Amino acid sequence: MKYAIAAIVVLASTSIAQAQPSDFDKDSLVAPGATPRLVASQFSFTEGASVDRRGNVFFTDQPNNKIWEYDVQGQLSLWMDSAGRSNGTYFDRKGNLVTCADDKGELWSISTDRKVTLLMKDYGGRQLNGPNDCWIDRKGGIYFTDPYYQRPYWTRTKPDIEGMKVYYLPKGRRQPVVVAEDLVRPNGIVGTPDGQYLYVADIQDRKTYKYRINKDGNLSDKRLFAEMGSDGITLDERGDLYLTGNGITVFNPAGEKIAHIAVGAKSTSNLCFGGKARNELFITAVESVYVLPMRVKGVE
Repeated sequence: MKYAIAAIVVLASTSIAQAQPSDFDKDSLVAPGATPRLVASQFSFTEGASVDRRGNVFFTDQPNNKIWEYDVQGQLSLWMDSAGRSNGTYFDRKGNLVTCADDKGELWSISTDRKVTLLMKDYGGRQLNGPNDCWIDRKGGIYFTDPYYQRPYWTRTKPDIEGMKVYYLPKGRRQPVVVAEDLVRPNGIVGTPDGQYLYVADIQDRKTYKYRINKDGNLSDKRLFAEMGSDGITLDERGDLYLTGNGITVFNPAGEKIAHIAVGAKSTSNLCFGGKARNELFITAVESVYVLPMRVKGVE
């Protein structure tokens, strides 16, 4: 779900609203009495939340081509301008911010001093649809989704590659490999800390799948995890999966809905756990960003 396809946002939100969970486990997730706190509403469309080693959160404002930082002291600042229309982001083990640079369908690595290294620029000489969200495994390989969302700043009006797929870019390689190609519009993506499983949200088909990660980086044993799609997704230390759309919906490791967290009347797009103790859920929601104190922590 991106700012150019509001219709899909409405469709997904309607589906979620029809079957809210009982919230029986919400109290074990959210800090007592806590509700999402508005940090700022000065953006056009916020996305790509990720956290560095110190707990600082970085997120993108794609229409305005910027990356922002929300630090552990609660201070908000512009971190990078002219950011390649970056969308999804994720920190590698060296502290570089890897971004899905949507402007030209690339993957970037941005160092702490804002030096940009181009990791990947095409697939077999053809421009990718628009790398959207990413997750990095322990070996430094990058999994990313590549849906097509027509952008107002593009000169092209159709994709160069047929189908919307999930790719894997092995560390040090310049060309990715296709690891999943039977999805309608893959979007959110995250892997488990042990590197054994990968979750992929198919936002248009309203489903989220769980795959086994093989030693060579390929995926196998695809199974339906939840009858709900999502934009950005994240995991907590218990293995619960957090999906976006109409607020935040949480599923336990068995794929059961255990909680719904309302975020005002906003459609949410991405999230991650930040703060010094990784127990603050940072949420992007259209022009706004929120923070919610939690009982549980995120994972690295």
